[in-house]
Amino acid sequence: MIRTLAKLLLLLPLLWLAGFVWFLLAMPGAASTDIHTDGIVVLTGGPGRLARGVEVLAHRGADRLLVSGVAREVRPEDLAAELRIDERVFACCIDLGKFAEDTRGNGAEIANWAGQRGYDSLRVVTAADHMRRALVEIRLRLPESVELVADAVPPTGNTLSYALEYSKLLARLGQSAVGGAA
Repeated sequence: MIRTLAKLLLLLPLLWLAGFVWFLLAMPGAASTDIHTDGIVVLTGGPGRLARGVEVLAHRGADRLLVSGVAREVRPEDLAAELRIDERVFACCIDLGKFAEDTRGNGAEIANWAGQRGYDSLRVVTAADHMRRALVEIRLRLPESVELVADAVPPTGNTLSYALEYSKLLARLGQSAVGGAA
């Protein structure tokens, strides 16, 4: 019994390490701007995300974009000025989601936004190291019929931050396996 437990305790870190190597080597990349979806969702939190979402919107990759997790004090006109985008683009095509405070909240905010519009496909824009967990959170809250297109921007972290993100992904997968979306 003790030997079996000792083997298991040695095996777990090896499995984690093997999974982490896969996580690093298989990070998703950018999707083609030629892919059209009903909507684009950008999860805030890192450089390049919003610029990528706006770029895809400009290439008519979708008709509408949600920026999920925006600070409550951010105004559309401020963001338009920062991104050098005409304010009319915000008025017609960009929504600011101000309720999400973390990735779970992003999932709920995105599902609510897509559901209100009856969208069947979404392009998800976030950092490559964050993409898998973001997709899990969104998928837990959307019907299976909704297509998700991963469009990752390059990660800006380091090995430690990637290890943390991988561990969060594992924890969330485990949690969702036993408890669902909660």
